[in-house]
Amino acid sequence: MEADENLPRRKHDLATQLGREDLDPLSVEELAERIALLEAEIDRSKVKMQRAVNHRASADALFKR
Repeated sequence: MEADENLPRRKHDLATQLGREDLDPLSVEELAERIALLEAEIDRSKVKMQRAVNHRASADALFKR
């Protein structure tokens, strides 16, 4: 179990807010822009996650866990 799993999520989590936004007023172009921004954020999050995994693996190897 990961240590972060036990932490409460922030009440004003941006992902939750995004999921609740009404998309009806947005044009096709605005939706495409929104998707591009969200995909860029997903990529950024994946890079951060991979760095954390690599860092953890390095620490485990160093301390022979």
